[in-house]
Amino acid sequence: MTDSKYFTTTKKGEIFELKAELNSDKKEKKKEAVKKVIASMTVGKDVSALFPDVVNCMQTDNLELKKLVYLYLMNYAKSQPDMAIMAVNTFVKDCEDPNPLIRALAVRTMGCIRVDKITEYLCEPLRKCLKDEDPYVRKTAAVCVAKLHDINAQLVEDQGFLDTLKDLISDSNPMVVANAVAALSEIAESHPSSNLLDLNPQSINKLLTALNECTEWGQIFILDCLANYTPKDDREAQSICERVTPRLSHANSAVVLSAVKVLMKFMEMLSKDLDYYGTLLKKLAPPLVTLLSAEPELQYVALRNINLIVQKRPEILKHEMKVFFVKYNDPIYVKLEKLDIMIRLASQANIAQVLAELKEYATEVDVDFVRKAVRAIGRCAIKVEQSAERCVSTLLDLIQTKVNYVVQEAIVVIKDIFRKYPNKYESVIATLCENLDSLDEPEARAAMIWIVGEYAERIDNADELLESFLEGFHDESTQVQLQLLTGIVKLFLKKPTETQELVQQVLSLATQDSDNPDLRDRGYIYWRLLSTDPVAAKEVVLAEKPLISEETDLIEPTLLDELICYIGTLASVYHKPPMSGPPLTTSSVQMGAVDLLGGGLDSLVCHGCPLDDIGGTNFVAPPTAAVPASLGAPIGSGLSDLFDLTSGVGTLSGSYVAPKAVWLPAMKAKGLEISGTFTRQVGSISMDLQLTNKALQVMTDFAIQFNRNSFGLAPAAPLQVHAPLSPNQTVEISLPLSTVGSVMKMEPLNNLQVAVKNNIDVFYFSTLYPLHILFVEDGKMDRQMFLATWKDIPNENEAQFQIRDCPLNAEAVSSKLQSSNIFTVAKRNVEGQDMLYQSLKLTNGIWVLAELRIQPGNPSCTVRAPAPTLRPWSLPFVPCQGVVLVEDAVQASLQAWLEPESVRSLKRTFLESFHIHPVRLPR
Repeated sequence: MTDSKYFTTTKKGEIFELKAELNSDKKEKKKEAVKKVIASMTVGKDVSALFPDVVNCMQTDNLELKKLVYLYLMNYAKSQPDMAIMAVNTFVKDCEDPNPLIRALAVRTMGCIRVDKITEYLCEPLRKCLKDEDPYVRKTAAVCVAKLHDINAQLVEDQGFLDTLKDLISDSNPMVVANAVAALSEIAESHPSSNLLDLNPQSINKLLTALNECTEWGQIFILDCLANYTPKDDREAQSICERVTPRLSHANSAVVLSAVKVLMKFMEMLSKDLDYYGTLLKKLAPPLVTLLSAEPELQYVALRNINLIVQKRPEILKHEMKVFFVKYNDPIYVKLEKLDIMIRLASQANIAQVLAELKEYATEVDVDFVRKAVRAIGRCAIKVEQSAERCVSTLLDLIQTKVNYVVQEAIVVIKDIFRKYPNKYESVIATLCENLDSLDEPEARAAMIWIVGEYAERIDNADELLESFLEGFHDESTQVQLQLLTGIVKLFLKKPTETQELVQQVLSLATQDSDNPDLRDRGYIYWRLLSTDPVAAKEVVLAEKPLISEETDLIEPTLLDELICYIGTLASVYHKPPMSGPPLTTSSVQMGAVDLLGGGLDSLVCHGCPLDDIGGTNFVAPPTAAVPASLGAPIGSGLSDLFDLTSGVGTLSGSYVAPKAVWLPAMKAKGLEISGTFTRQVGSISMDLQLTNKALQVMTDFAIQFNRNSFGLAPAAPLQVHAPLSPNQTVEISLPLSTVGSVMKMEPLNNLQVAVKNNIDVFYFSTLYPLHILFVEDGKMDRQMFLATWKDIPNENEAQFQIRDCPLNAEAVSSKLQSSNIFTVAKRNVEGQDMLYQSLKLTNGIWVLAELRIQPGNPSCTVRAPAPTLRPWSLPFVPCQGVVLVEDAVQASLQAWLEPESVRSLKRTFLESFHIHPVRLPR
């Protein structure tokens, strides 16, 4: 009879019966009772009351019973630590049992019981088991070291277990080697500062030897370890590839993908002229194709990995197009992934075959798949120029089917084809216009409007077509409204005499009757251009457009190189790296409650404060808001440093420069250490970097890239390292920065994510830049404007802060702040208090106003900081970049000055009192 009977009983009073059976003298009855206890525990019943009775059953020679008791102990030891200590003697005794299975079972169980008291007793048995004569015990003990390190890392280091674990890499048994590698890899992953896996040619040779003999999961651990190794030259890389290649024929798909990962990485070091390089490419294709014969879920994982491989080396699968043809019974997620890979592999040689498939897919019943298939035809036309005419013909055939969603997708992709091949396929416009009335999707309507506006001079009734869209202007989506506005302006510039009323109507709708800031501001830009300089308007609006490329959906090369190193993991399925940068841990400055500027307003003027107090926020915040948790920042990220409170230096303009901090430690960047700081000199922003090579190999081919950030910071020039960086060499570089990069709100606002590439790898880190580098030199507001703006701000939008221990007088405060572009607009004395009214302006055009009250002889002063106001005249007109959303600017301003907890409610109040009056521009 099977053990399922133990899960079917629900008797009352069962605990008492089990207690009696556990204390029975009959071994069989005792074993039956333990099985019942485990069954109850498995279905969620609380059987912790039986702990002492179950522990008493440990004293047995029966291996099955011992396993059951150990299973119970692992589950309940944490809730019964005092009782669990009773089992220690048995554990120690079992670790010296003649039976290796019992020795291994004992040390495994002790490693799984996360109780400090038991951990202390584990060290000696574990040390013996690591040197046990039986390999099964040694491999179990190796994994136990990783578990113990997770519980108490210091204990493992003190007891020398890490050194013993490293010695096991040279063990004669391949499974012991695999488990030692797995344990060291896990420890290294959780503690990146420890350089545990110090691989060299000798240890690599031992790993490759063990690779042929250990189990499939052991092979995966070893292959993942090999992927982290950098061969010293191409001969060593080829040697490793030759010994890893047999793993491609393994039955386990995880082993295959791990082997592919190693080979893809080491191929970077092989010359393409080598015969072996071509041979390796041919060997990589069959195992990848074989993965596609598995069940759908495994197919999808394989396809996501193949997508990366094809982007990196399309030549591997260029002859395997048919494998990616869609089957009728494929799930939709597999179909879409196959479709994407088909496009990536499309070439002049196979385009006829691909187009025939895609046309077939466009007649299927799955709407999402049909849409993707139609788009794929357009991508083929853009990618393979020789096939463009055939693709356009195929799209026209699909339009003739009159299937609504097919027609709309076809129009969207034909727009892209027009942009890729201008003045080549415009003969099809008449056919497109016939389907104008059937368009109901925003993207298709916007595409059709773009076509009509772009080729208005070739369409006799272009004004009538666009006017038909104008009738329901306010009911259209934003995408269509923006395209319609641009399309009619293009039409006006091409046919000014016939369409004057039409352009007047659309500009009026966009600027006076719309509450969408994007639409309104684009309307103002066009209106101003047309009214002031029609010639300039023509040059801007009708300028020659850059040709589009099929490559727009490719993963960025540095990210692709990183993802190749994660083939076979979740990162390769999501197409995102495991982490975008190291956590921010270096911190001496805390962000205050309303402190966009970094170090707290109190430290802004506390010249002479002790260094230990720099990070503190000693001001009194408004009673309605709480101070948020501190955020990590490098030294010098706040305005505290503007008063020379740390050991920084001044620049030519007097602006403070923080000392260089380590942004990327060498242990996280394969020997490359990056330190740096930020400066502003005479209106120019720079990132001053110090690169140190702490590796054993030369570093070359440096490049740097920033992620999108709150203020659009971006490198204004390439990272110039003029000579190879030799081991133990340091070079200092000043990288000019601009503020015209892509903008994306970050948390915190001054967070900057950086990628640095060299010949070894791509490395990521993030840092906080000091906000005073963004204070521009023309930040002194006119007195009348300051007064009017200050009065416009409602009282509820103001916040006051008390600054203590401030020994500076008003003149010293004003002078210190002006050196960093914080200007005193006005000064007055009220009842013996000096009142400083100050303004600063950020590079994105946001103004910040503040009032500083200083009582002579009193070490305390008060800051009153209102949220900035916005007026219509302050909205920037920036051609080609669009206009900053009013809501975004309000959000940025409020977040700069108010606690996050009060932003939401205050933003609502602010917006309710905020009105933009239409700006009437001259005609």
